[in-house]
Amino acid sequence: MTGQVVVEPPATVDLAAIHAESSVGDVIDSLERDLVGLAPVKARLREIAALLLVDRARSRVGIAAGPPSLHMSFTGNPGTGKTTVALRMAEVLHRLGYVRKPQVVSVTRDDLVGQWIGHTAPKTKEVLKRAMGGVLFIDEAYYLYRPENERDYGQEAIEVLLQVMEDRRDDLVVILAGYKDRMETFFASNPGLSSRIAHHLDFPDYSRDELLAIADLLAGGMRYTLSPAARETMREYIERRRTQPRFANARSIRNALDRARLRHAQRLFGRSCAATREELMTIEPADLRASRVFSQGEGAA
Repeated sequence: MTGQVVVEPPATVDLAAIHAESSVGDVIDSLERDLVGLAPVKARLREIAALLLVDRARSRVGIAAGPPSLHMSFTGNPGTGKTTVALRMAEVLHRLGYVRKPQVVSVTRDDLVGQWIGHTAPKTKEVLKRAMGGVLFIDEAYYLYRPENERDYGQEAIEVLLQVMEDRRDDLVVILAGYKDRMETFFASNPGLSSRIAHHLDFPDYSRDELLAIADLLAGGMRYTLSPAARETMREYIERRRTQPRFANARSIRNALDRARLRHAQRLFGRSCAATREELMTIEPADLRASRVFSQGEGAA
């Protein structure tokens, strides 16, 4: 009787080949190209990608280990790119085989917590079922915990999440997001949840120059350009808007450009002459200066 042949794993593995076959570099490159600033976030994303690539290499040489914990916390102010990075993270995890689908299911407290007894658990489980195989992104996650309300059902949602984050971590990555100070309080009040978060990424506010570069990038994506004078006006707009209430970083810049497009269209239709292709694509100072930001102490774009 012939004994079973035991195939020994290779003694070496080509890391460059593993990196190339995953094509994860394409996602990292697109993040560098499409997102302005966020240097610490991009560096951490590269570190996580490297960890997962090495984990794949280890498995090929017979180093058996369970899958690494990949649940994450994204902290930062609105408009700093948290949702965009979550989408790219899902692509990275999918290309490396850690999730089955490159999808992100984005939810808030209202999607998870019910309004009466017995409603929260099935509601949370339904969301988890939709997200399974991909990434679940919970924005403003601290609203799940409301200790001042004894009849609040958010804790029930947290308990369901805790169980799934532990038992199904090989098929679901959960990202909890929100303001940094509130997330710290939230984790301090929920140590079981905090212990399951392996990666904490803090998203800094954009600088003035980064916001101006974002304006150029967003305008280009809309097939518009800012004239040189309009670009200086946008710089002034940014200086003023950053000091006003409800400023939301890149989101506020996008809102400003959306309103500038409305004024641009109104300005062109208010003339009697034909419009050139260049005029149809060019934002001018007047399209920005009509904003309340320039006429009031506070306001929106």
